[in-house]
Amino acid sequence: MKTIEKLSTAIFRKNILEMTAYQVAEADGFIKLDAMENPYGWPNELTEAWLKTLRNCEINRYPDPDARHLSDKLREMNEIPTELGILLGNGSDEIIQLLLMALPPTAPVMAPDPSFVMYKQISDGLDLNFHAIPLQENNFELDLPRFIQSIKEIKPKIIFLAYPNNPTGNLFNTSDIQEIINQAPGLVIIDEAYAPFTDATFMSEISDFDNLLVMRTVSKLGLAGLRLGYLVGQNEIINQLNKIRLPYNINVLTQVSTLFALSNYAIFEQQTQLICQERTALMQALNNIPQLEVFPSDANFILFRVLNQSADALFTFLKGQQVLIKSLAHHDAPLTNCLRVTVGKKEENRIFLTALSQYFSRLNQEN
Repeated sequence: MKTIEKLSTAIFRKNILEMTAYQVAEADGFIKLDAMENPYGWPNELTEAWLKTLRNCEINRYPDPDARHLSDKLREMNEIPTELGILLGNGSDEIIQLLLMALPPTAPVMAPDPSFVMYKQISDGLDLNFHAIPLQENNFELDLPRFIQSIKEIKPKIIFLAYPNNPTGNLFNTSDIQEIINQAPGLVIIDEAYAPFTDATFMSEISDFDNLLVMRTVSKLGLAGLRLGYLVGQNEIINQLNKIRLPYNINVLTQVSTLFALSNYAIFEQQTQLICQERTALMQALNNIPQLEVFPSDANFILFRVLNQSADALFTFLKGQQVLIKSLAHHDAPLTNCLRVTVGKKEENRIFLTALSQYFSRLNQEN
């Protein structure tokens, strides 16, 4: 074992050895409300039609390296003009990786804090110089003066802005984002992973800025298992990124399945509406619990803080009730003692709320 450890130390970069792998919680047997997934499946007739399309997949052949039919569908659905480029990735994660791989060694990268963890995780893995700029603690808004000052000092090659933000769920002020785009010396990536749950978007503004790119995914829509993300921006930028994109990065099953799903988009619109309705009901119910501070959300999850009690204890209790949510309790401010719950089906949300009620009722009895 010591020999293997010495071998790892001799081969891998110091920053890799010091990193911690991204952890995904074991969810078998749980009501799964931790990963911002669409909880709804497909109707049987749609599943049968999908399976018929898969029969024609030539899995003995390499897939279309440019995923042209799928790209055309995404371009049509998002009304992306022909003068803009589109790049597909194996989930948004691969697109983030491609963007960061293209940078010079130790290049500066910026993002708000807190935000999507993979901005930092991939930056650290590539030995880039990641800068996390704190959000305002009271409302998770951008601290614009601090952000702009940091841009001037750091001169980041890339700025990531999740819109709505993960894990806080809020939309940053539009004019603040526009000011950041104007001030940025490099690229600004607006990550619209949660676009299905809000009408706000920067997709229509890409043509107005040379340095603006918008990234989306089909995961939150209800196709998380297919792992497809896409990036839209000026052709010159997309062409450069295509040079380091691995050939055949979107497999044939993902191409065919996503194209089929998007051609039956009405079912996902219905599901999205249901999720938004449940988000409203869940938000109201959580706001009625005095032991919680609940934050507004334009995504398919809700962030809340446990007041005067241990969020860890509540998280553990919920797991004991077979309800899995996401603990952010050990993060620094402003996420201290916070938990995040994905909006599930009505019955799943009811079970979650019942477990919450049981927990706080027990505390009241003990006190």
